[in-house]
Amino acid sequence: MTLLHHRLDGPADGVPLVLGPSLGTSLAVWEPQLPALARHHRVLRYDLPGHGGSATDVLADPAPGRTTVAELAAHVLALADHHGWGGFRYAGISLGGALGTQLAVHRPGRVDSLALVCSSARFGEPDGWRERAALVRTAGTRALLGATPGRWFAAPATATGTGSRLLADLAAADSAGYAACCDALGAFDLRTELHRVAAPTLVLAGSRDPATPPAHAHELAEGIPGASLVEIEGAAHLAGVERSDAVTAALLDHWGPADGRTDEGAVRV
Repeated sequence: MTLLHHRLDGPADGVPLVLGPSLGTSLAVWEPQLPALARHHRVLRYDLPGHGGSATDVLADPAPGRTTVAELAAHVLALADHHGWGGFRYAGISLGGALGTQLAVHRPGRVDSLALVCSSARFGEPDGWRERAALVRTAGTRALLGATPGRWFAAPATATGTGSRLLADLAAADSAGYAACCDALGAFDLRTELHRVAAPTLVLAGSRDPATPPAHAHELAEGIPGASLVEIEGAAHLAGVERSDAVTAALLDHWGPADGRTDEGAVRV
């Protein structure tokens, strides 16, 4: 299996931690959290097929309707295997979170702890994802640039720095790879299997997220035994970029002492 493009940060003997990105972004989406997480973790960030540095042809078949979350999750396991990681902590945003849930359900011995950021057990009706995939296959990802800032950020006009870079990454994403990931999201539904997640789980929601509204996070937290839920006030879909301090603090609290940080802006439900 061809490996996804990825980067490693943090001490070589740190606790293994895999960070999964959301659809349309690159591994740069985790940059606001990286300095804190890489202090004591060996952090692995990866790009989805057709995104960032990952080629679309890592997929077995990017044709319409062929790519699944299970296939994408297998690529994550291949990365862990490549680096000799038996078990690892995992945090993922949106589609990246779905990959973590897939692994926690079907490969429970590999996921030691789980954090799901603005994610879901089911991302809406399949028809909507098929329509977006068809649009991108025809017109490219630049056709999404008008609507995406309003989904990713509660205040799109303030999307500077990392936010602007991520929008550029969306524009540069390969249409076939992006569309294949849409296919995977459209077919994904783990609502009836959430009870199988045994890993300690944190669910994070953006209070103003139009893509995966807080109700999706509540469904995850209610379905996963013992899961905790934190809502990030004033954040849309890319909560970790828009309210980076609150998201970082919640993750550090999930995995241990918060190193003196506070979780201002985070409401534990």
